[in-house]
Amino acid sequence: MGPHVLWLAEWLSQQLELRAGMRVLDLGCGRATSSIFLAKEFGVTVWAADLWIKPTENRVRIEQAGLSDSVFPLSAEAHALPFADAEFDAIVSFDAYHYFGTDDLYLGYLSRFVKPGGRLGIVVPGVREELAEFPPPHLAPYWVSDFCSLHSPGWWRRHWEKTGLLEIEVADALAEGWKLWLEWNELCDEFGRRDLAPLARREAQMLRVDGGRTFGFTRLVARRRAE
Repeated sequence: MGPHVLWLAEWLSQQLELRAGMRVLDLGCGRATSSIFLAKEFGVTVWAADLWIKPTENRVRIEQAGLSDSVFPLSAEAHALPFADAEFDAIVSFDAYHYFGTDDLYLGYLSRFVKPGGRLGIVVPGVREELAEFPPPHLAPYWVSDFCSLHSPGWWRRHWEKTGLLEIEVADALAEGWKLWLEWNELCDEFGRRDLAPLARREAQMLRVDGGRTFGFTRLVARRRAE
């Protein structure tokens, strides 16, 4: 459901400390692949929340991985999460947060679900620098309105920092991340669903034209300040 989530999860885990026994929310988990990875690699307990993929479907994958006692799938909309305050030691999101988290007020809502001292970490598709014009001329044939949600590491840092709720620990871009994004689209074109192949092919062409000038991945890790 986007550039390979295990690549993104591995990159985030290099800066986001996870320890056995932690309670983790994987927000916008898609097919729960990232949730399974985190539970297997770090021994954490994961609530795998997604709006579009049914929990029953994710449950099958979780059971096949032998993690029924560690990963709990549920259906949830990002603005109506069914959790208590300070429920989690960490909240993570891969290739999803930019769809709902650019709202100035959203972080105030989400951060209440992580314990004081706990961490929030995301990886999202982004741009190297904020764009001066929309669309950039070389991307005009490929531009869609969804790209307006893509931002730079500096933008995300300011977006979270201005709330005063979090201490930003990492805000950076994945070196040569656009090449992983391109590789994913090439794989989807060759081996993925036939009905989605034209979209993957078009996105791959866009990334080749761009050549890393614009697109990449942004990583953000922050600690919730003590109340």
